[in-house]
Amino acid sequence: MTLAECIERIDHPRSIVLLEGKRKVAAGDQVRLVELGKLLAAQTQHVIFRSGNAAGSDQFFSEGVAAVDKTRLEVITPYAGHRKTTNQAYRTHALDDINIAEEPEVIYHSKAHKKMAGLVDRYVAGDKGHYAIKAAYILRDTVKVLGAKNIPPATFAIFYDDLNDPMQGGTGHTMRVCDEHGVPRIDQRVWMGFLGG
Repeated sequence: MTLAECIERIDHPRSIVLLEGKRKVAAGDQVRLVELGKLLAAQTQHVIFRSGNAAGSDQFFSEGVAAVDKTRLEVITPYAGHRKTTNQAYRTHALDDINIAEEPEVIYHSKAHKKMAGLVDRYVAGDKGHYAIKAAYILRDTVKVLGAKNIPPATFAIFYDDLNDPMQGGTGHTMRVCDEHGVPRIDQRVWMGFLGG
């Protein structure tokens, strides 16, 4: 896929493009994530870019988008106030404001992350204690793809993954939810080529 093909595919009304990935970003790649955010925001008119507001990839991609047009940046956070001082998004949807009990598809796909299934049940039942709150991160990752009431689903996803140990953790979970729901996705093996040099 070329940059032109990507832009043609994503730049249309109601397009929601995930920009996210691993927290640990190679030092030489950090500027590339910012550059991609800037490039995509500058080359598109309609896309809303969505992130999870995490440190690392999410932050770098968001910095790029916000430098061009922060009104097209939204984040889904695991709780209100999550990384508030670094949140550059124009629109923030906190999991606290979503009635997760009324989102059975989000619950079902979050529980597919086997290590979190029990914690998801506890969180949905109202437990917001130290351990159960960990489920909020997986639920957030699922909502980023599937959406929720008044939050449209993603239409495309661009990831920064650990290519030496791919598809792990929350990033891997988000990628699997994309795959299960037919949300096209690419990673740096494709998008690094958009940047030239």
